[in-house]
Amino acid sequence: MNAVSIVIGSICILMIAYRLYGTFFAGKVLKLNEASPTPAHALNDGKDYVPTNKWVAFGHHFAAIAAAGPLVGPVLAAQFGYLPGLLWLLIGAVIGGAVHDAVVLFASMRKNGKSLSEVAKEELGPIAGFCTGLAMLFIITITMAGLSMVVLHALENNPWGTFAVGITIPIAMGVGLLYKKTGNLKLASTIGFILLMFGVFVGPSIQHTVIGEWLTFDTQTLAVILPTYAFFAAALPVWLLLAPRDYLSSFMKIGVFIALIAGVFIINPAIQFPALTEFAGGGGPVLAGPVWPFISITIACGAISGFHAFIGSGTTPKMLNRWTDIKMVGFGAMLVECVVGIMALVAATALHPSDYFAINSKPEVFQTLGMSVVNLPELSKEIGLNLEGRTGGAVTLAVGMSYIFTKIPWFENLAPYFFQFVIMFEAVFILTAIDAGTRVSRYLIQDFFGELYRPLKRVDWAPGAIGASALACFLWGYLLFSGDIGSVWALFGVSNQLMASIGLIIGATVILHIADKRIYMLTCLVPLAYLFATVNYAGYWMVKNVYLNSSSSGYNVLNGILSIVMLVLGVIIMVTAIQKWIRIFNSPRMNAEAMST
Repeated sequence: MNAVSIVIGSICILMIAYRLYGTFFAGKVLKLNEASPTPAHALNDGKDYVPTNKWVAFGHHFAAIAAAGPLVGPVLAAQFGYLPGLLWLLIGAVIGGAVHDAVVLFASMRKNGKSLSEVAKEELGPIAGFCTGLAMLFIITITMAGLSMVVLHALENNPWGTFAVGITIPIAMGVGLLYKKTGNLKLASTIGFILLMFGVFVGPSIQHTVIGEWLTFDTQTLAVILPTYAFFAAALPVWLLLAPRDYLSSFMKIGVFIALIAGVFIINPAIQFPALTEFAGGGGPVLAGPVWPFISITIACGAISGFHAFIGSGTTPKMLNRWTDIKMVGFGAMLVECVVGIMALVAATALHPSDYFAINSKPEVFQTLGMSVVNLPELSKEIGLNLEGRTGGAVTLAVGMSYIFTKIPWFENLAPYFFQFVIMFEAVFILTAIDAGTRVSRYLIQDFFGELYRPLKRVDWAPGAIGASALACFLWGYLLFSGDIGSVWALFGVSNQLMASIGLIIGATVILHIADKRIYMLTCLVPLAYLFATVNYAGYWMVKNVYLNSSSSGYNVLNGILSIVMLVLGVIIMVTAIQKWIRIFNSPRMNAEAMST
């Protein structure tokens, strides 16, 4: 098996899926049209509700949803071989992820851009709404802290990376102001892109200067800087910082993977992993569990992710200029993210399996596998770092991409540059999710606590926006600074997919209300049935074999209790939804337009 055949076949499948299934879902199931103004027009306040060009909205949405999941998840899942990850990425993204993202975005826009907890309350009742809100606050806090910890280790004592990432902030604000003043998207994009590339390529030259010393931070300092930045990203008008920064970052994200695709076509590296490895049944050094359910739990954002529901019911529904933009922004962005996941999988499986396991396993664990490294000593020497035992997936992706790039003529001596560039590319990828996710967390806090103090419900009320932003940043910033997130990070995989199940539950309810044919509800029910079973089995497996197993190295009673609580919340929401569906099926058919108001 070679990389080119995988890439070409995957892109063709996704393009056909977008053209056929995406058109069917947008036109027949959601019945998208321009009969009424979008919330961005109806509630335009120049701050949160802002009609936005569809390409800018696509850039923001893609940048916000494409965090660590499609980069790291497929790399870790390579433990099982290339086939399980490839199949789940393609099937999960088309049948599950794209449908989930589009229907959540649509459901939120029907309710004037409200958060998913508010939509759940109106669609399923107060109990489901409360459980959804509680689950969302829990998951978003863990997500922001967990993603930030990845960035900490990428930027720690790394002035080049700090400069390259940090300079995107003033550049984005300049682009936002320029576009706001001139309305010329091409001009703003061109200037922003040139400055962005300037910042990236100037970075190495400042490492050993006074500026480099100023930008050399330890983890504790960065743990204060990141929440501070996120506070401004959440509180400032969306057009000034968040949207233009995400839009510009999408150039870098898509550009790097276009370069990787080009590199794959030029080099056509062989996929050195087998279709299935000996660890498909479980007991692997990277992931302890079996290929099912952990292939779906691990890959997460590359195929379907609950985190997308935060963005799809947070910032994006307040920005869309036209209802029909949902197809490109919701359905299309998920398929592009799938391509990102596939390229990450290719980069990982292009490495020799023994080199892969040496990077992703602790040295003492790798010694028990009976494997010998092949290219890793040479790669470590070229990059200038000892690569063994650097677990977590991020380093493996950087090594794999550098391995491909340096096989291109004239690039063979640039391994250190490519490695550092990819590490920084990953940091930018994650930061764009952090700023958008923090803004969504602000909306959730305003919705949740707005039940106690009604003015908090107003997103345009400055004291509420500032206070909620500060509280959101404090919650995940405290976990980041104290490092306590490490004790609950393992919960993220299950809780994230549980959130996706909740999104599909709400989507199925909305479709049951509006679709001409109730059978269209299956577009959500089919992926929901698989995902709900997967999430609950994975949670049960983790509780039984890890969290409450005293002989396991991951023994943690608190994690076990939290897992059970999260799964119970999911069951309550599912039971409430089924009861609602039965009532709808037994009631007379209502006019779709009446139900949508």
